[in-house]
Parts: sequence; C-alpha cells; structure tokens
Amino acid sequence: MSENSMDYIISYCKRRGFVFPSSEIYGGMAAIYDYGHYGILLKENIKNAWMKHMIQYRDDVLALDSAIFMHPKTWVASGHVGGFNDPQVDCKTCKARMRADHLLEKFGINADKQTIEFINEELNKIKATGKLVCQNCGGKDLTEARVFSLMVKSNIGSPTDALTEENVVYLRPETCGGIYLEYKNTVDSIHPKMPFGIAQVGKAFRNEIVARQFIFRTREFEQMEMQYFHHPKDTKELFENWKQTRWNWYLQYGILENNIRWYKHEKLAHYASDAYDIEYNYKSLGGFKEVEGVHARGNWDLSQHSKFSGENLDYFDQTTGERYIPHIMETSVGLGRLFLMFLDNALVEEKIVSEEGKEDVRTVLKIHKDLAPIKIAIFPLLKNKEELQSGARKIYNILKRNWMCEFDDNGNVGKRYRRQDEIGTPYCITFDFDSLEDGTVTVRDRDTMKQERIKIDELAKYFAEKFEY
Repeated sequence: MSENSMDYIISYCKRRGFVFPSSEIYGGMAAIYDYGHYGILLKENIKNAWMKHMIQYRDDVLALDSAIFMHPKTWVASGHVGGFNDPQVDCKTCKARMRADHLLEKFGINADKQTIEFINEELNKIKATGKLVCQNCGGKDLTEARVFSLMVKSNIGSPTDALTEENVVYLRPETCGGIYLEYKNTVDSIHPKMPFGIAQVGKAFRNEIVARQFIFRTREFEQMEMQYFHHPKDTKELFENWKQTRWNWYLQYGILENNIRWYKHEKLAHYASDAYDIEYNYKSLGGFKEVEGVHARGNWDLSQHSKFSGENLDYFDQTTGERYIPHIMETSVGLGRLFLMFLDNALVEEKIVSEEGKEDVRTVLKIHKDLAPIKIAIFPLLKNKEELQSGARKIYNILKRNWMCEFDDNGNVGKRYRRQDEIGTPYCITFDFDSLEDGTVTVRDRDTMKQERIKIDELAKYFAEKFEY
C-alpha cells in the first residue's frame, strides 16, 4: 500500500487513533467519522492556529460561537431553502446515487450552477452515444437528473409532529449564517469600527448525494469562517490583503508553495464581485482540490436578512456621517480538509540506517511542531526500575503543565521512538541511569533523529525556545 494513497492514510488514521468510522460496531454510517485521541488533539491544534492568526494576533476581528439551530427564515433569506441543492442521478440496476454534474465533468462539460434542464439535455446527448454508465456497476439504466436538497431537516417541539413549514428547522449548512444574524448585536455591544471581522469555528451539516474521499467530504463537518465587514470602496484592496494573509498562513505551517495554488472562479454568484479558492495538491486524492475560499460577497447577505427580518442592518459611520449596509469579505475553510491536508503533507516513509549499518524504513509524521498532537514524550529507560520510573514521572508531571506530553514505558526505547515518530511527536526524552548521577536526560529530535544531553532543570527553558511561536 503506497504511502501516497488514500487507503494508506485511512489505515494509518485508524491504527494510530486519529480517525475512526462512526458507529462502526453497527456497520458504520457513510461519510461520518469520529476523531480519536490524537485526532482531536491535532484538530484542536489546527483550530487554535487559525484562531490565533485570525483573532489573537489581530485587533480587527472578533470571535463568535453561534447556534446550530437558527430561525427557519434565516435559510429562506439566504437562498438555501430554494437553491442549495445538487443534481442527482440514480442507477436503476444497483441503486447507486451519483451527482449529475460530476458525470458531465468526465465528458468535459461544466455544469456548475446550470439548470436541471440543461443538465438533462447534456446527459441525454451522452446517453445516445452509449457512453453514459453507472460509476458503481457500469450499468446504463440511469434515471434523469433531479434536484436534491442538501439541507438537513429537523424539528423543534413535539418529536411526533410532522415536518411542516410551521415547525421545520434546519441544521445549518454553513456557519456564516450565524455571523450575519449576530452582526447587529456585535455592533451594538462592542462598537467596532469599520472595517472589522467576525470569526467562528463550528459544525455544519450537508446531505451530500455522494460523500466519499474519507474526511475530505463528509455530511457532518467543521468550518472555520470569517466575515469581514467594510465600506465598498475598500473591497479591492482588502480582498488582496486577505488573499495574501491566508496564503501566508499555509506557508507558516509547513505547506510548500508549489503544493498550493489559486483557483479563480469565472462564474460568480450574482452577488459576488470576486472569488478565489486555495487548492492543495493532495497526493492521496490525486491532485489539486479546494481547501479554502476567499470571496467578495458584496452587501447581499445583510441586505437579505434586513429585508426578511425587518431589522435595520445599516452601519453609521460617526466620523463621516455616512450610513450604509457593509460589504462582506469572506474566508471559509473546512477543518476536516485542513486535517487531511496536513496528514497528506507530512506523513512519509523514509529509509534509515541503524548504528549497526542495517537499512530500515520508518513511518514518520513530519508535521509542524506547533500542530503536533503530542509535543514531548517522556520515557524511563526500563519499565521495571522504580528509580527510573520515578525520575521520568517527575519530568512528565512538570512538562505537561505547559505542553501536551505522553509518558511511555512500553517496549524498548527504539520501539517507543517509532510509535512517537508515527504520531508526529517532535521530541522524546529518555531518563536513564546516567540521569540519576548527573541530572541530565537524552532529548531526541523527531526529524533529524539526533540526540543531545540536556540538564533536567533546563528542560522547561529548552522547550520554551523550541516551541516559541
């Protein structure tokens, strides 16, 4: 199994406790996953890195955590109820579902944002040639395309009530809706000056027709979105600034510049003035795929919510005396896609040569140390020596106050190194018999595998410098 394949990453994630299929003991659920111990630690580190750069390091972006359930009119105003859908085709032989636009893409036809009539017309042309087949079984008996809503419905109130227009609610398909609804409260309570942003991380839900490719496309996922409110005259300059800001974030966390690129949307939503995506070259997916969008959305969102709610969402500039509905710059990224990107980028198998001259292969997650799930692993040289156990435990108990650490005394030190390499731990400490005599320990670097002796009472300072942001 190639280290560049999706099967390899899926196997690695399960074996090492990063990602598990949800409800697996009952047969699982398609495109829904649970994050294990190391997975949640990595995910939180990615999230925190985004939050630091988006909010902590800036003075013009505020934080929000909006609810998953929102008033149903929210999604009518945003256009999701009427237009958030994909074209679906079914195979009458094996009952597989397919996205009609993806079928057309295989024949060089771009059906993005096209009508269902256009899509069926193009499908029928290909059907006439006999080349349109099911992607699952190869059968040719396919239905016509029909509109499939991506909205996930629920209800609030009596669980026995039918889902009617009066009581239906939706699990949000994206997190930005909550930001628009809390724009007015944010302005009224905190009084930010233009331009300013509101950022949040949260769950979103989409009833995807075909949700494959592991955690790249799932039905339950986390988004990290920022909406930047501004005067329309500043849109062009701010758009370029945010493009550069987000591009630099990827480079800072170890993504090579030749592995990301910009994709410019030629066909824009009616309210947008510009839209770019950052694409990453996934080895496991066979090429460049969208990771993050940077979009200039105009003032359509706030205008719609003002119209449907009856609330005035103008911004009054006390300096100029001008009143206007702010325009919005959006950055939107899927946390699961970032998670997969960092694994895809960092998980490698490399040949090594032991001190005895033997060739071997080690699996190592060479992830940026600030994102690594475990920062430091502490080993006693031997498990059955109480004095070594005690000394290692003291170091562990001190260092874990500031860094996520792991205590490991299972197997020989070489095997422990291999385990920590696989989960991406940047540094390992071994407490041995010399440590009892001279108060030093061996610190081993994940990437170089070099070892050095460091005084125990200098470890806190040593790692503070290593993990300096």
